[in-house]
Amino acid sequence: MIYRVLDSPVGGLLLARDEAGLRMIHFVGPAKAGPHVQTDWRRDDDAFADVVSQLEEYFEGKRRVFDLPLAPDGTPFQQRVWRALLDIPYGGTISYGTLAAQIGQPAASRAVGLANGSNPLPIVIPCHRVIGSNGRLTGYGGGLPIKHRLLALERGSLRLLD
Repeated sequence: MIYRVLDSPVGGLLLARDEAGLRMIHFVGPAKAGPHVQTDWRRDDDAFADVVSQLEEYFEGKRRVFDLPLAPDGTPFQQRVWRALLDIPYGGTISYGTLAAQIGQPAASRAVGLANGSNPLPIVIPCHRVIGSNGRLTGYGGGLPIKHRLLALERGSLRLLD
């Protein structure tokens, strides 16, 4: 596995990939727990030019869809949820219940929430577009302020890169 840390408008992002594709985007910072660089990983900033370019375009408000080889690890159910997340339009939001219905399991909104929360490729697989049934923002791995900023960017009311 190779990795790179990217400074972004929403904080540090740990990127990891292998020959199959992008495996992880993880928010890093003092309060962020989760995956860390493994001892057998190798740093290779040049190997992420495509990811960095597309993320920068996204933060500039110029990219709505990512075109990257993705290889997230997850259960078949998680994979179904993550594929469905890719269908949520840029700037749009849906509830966990609606997402559960879209994958054919309307009673599985809690399981959908858990799968959404374990998405290893936030931003690129847009889990930030899923909100509570009451229209309120709910948990996000990067924190609710980042979720709010990403949605504001997509709705055209914020530019994260100038």
